[in-house]
Amino acid sequence: RFLIKGGLAGAAVYVAYDQGLLGSGTEGAEALKKAQETLPPAIQEWTNYLGWEVRAAQLPSTPKFDFSLSNSWNKGVHRVMSALSVAPTRACEYTVEGWKYVKDLVK
Repeated sequence: RFLIKGGLAGAAVYVAYDQGLLGSGTEGAEALKKAQETLPPAIQEWTNYLGWEVRAAQLPSTPKFDFSLSNSWNKGVHRVMSALSVAPTRACEYTVEGWKYVKDLVK
C-alpha cells in the first residue's frame, strides 16, 4: 500500500512539474489557460463514451478571482507600520489612565 501511494504521489508531482505548475507564475498561468481550453472537450468526450448526457450549461463555470497579493501585502504593511507609529503615544495614554485608576483606588 505504501509503495502504491508513494508511486501515485510521485506521479502527481511529476505531472505537475511537467505541466509547468511548479514553475513561475507565468508558467502556471499558461498551464491554467491550457487546462481551461482542454478540459471541457475532454469531459464531453468521456460523457459521450460513458453514455451520459451532460450539457455545457450544466457544467459550472471556472471561478474568477479578483485578488491581488501585492495589494493585500501592501495594505498589511501599511497597517502594521501605522500601528507601530502610534504605539508610543498610545502606551503613554494607557499609562496615564492606569496611574489615574490606581490613584483612585488608593484614595
